[in-house]
Amino acid sequence: MFGLAGTRAATRLGDVSLELRLAAPADLDAGTLYRILQLRVDVFVVEQQCPYRELDGRDLDPDARWVWAADGAAVLATLRILREGHATARIGRVATAQAARAGGIATALMRHALAAVDSEAEPGDGIEVVLDAQSPLVGWYQRFGFHPDGAEFVEDGISHLPMRRPGQLARQP
Repeated sequence: MFGLAGTRAATRLGDVSLELRLAAPADLDAGTLYRILQLRVDVFVVEQQCPYRELDGRDLDPDARWVWAADGAAVLATLRILREGHATARIGRVATAQAARAGGIATALMRHALAAVDSEAEPGDGIEVVLDAQSPLVGWYQRFGFHPDGAEFVEDGISHLPMRRPGQLARQP
């Protein structure tokens, strides 16, 4: 699953030497796992004041992939990809450290994640991607080809909108 698993891509954004990584849960070392979970708790539980079970039992799914942007050992942004059947992937737990926002890091991370999903498509086929966007970020997700796909709903006091990105056709060999 997700042909770019275990890969790293390096880039430079301003003063940040950014490394984009993607790994299966079993391939994460304890320090990286801790820093990713710490960022998710900092953003979702502390900053957004959502006291919910951040660890939902899906992080260790065999088909789950963790994607993160790092500057050295520091995790600046992260997201999770889950497989929902053969032709659908779900992106969630998208979080960026406050100090790393507005610098293009989350954009680079999302592009890396979508490339990983697209790399799994069979020739002439595509994998659609779904997510539940926090409503103020709908425009940001639209830049990646997502479109609204349902009614707005409130979860943990935050408005969300279901969104869908059609599968990108894989190239014929």
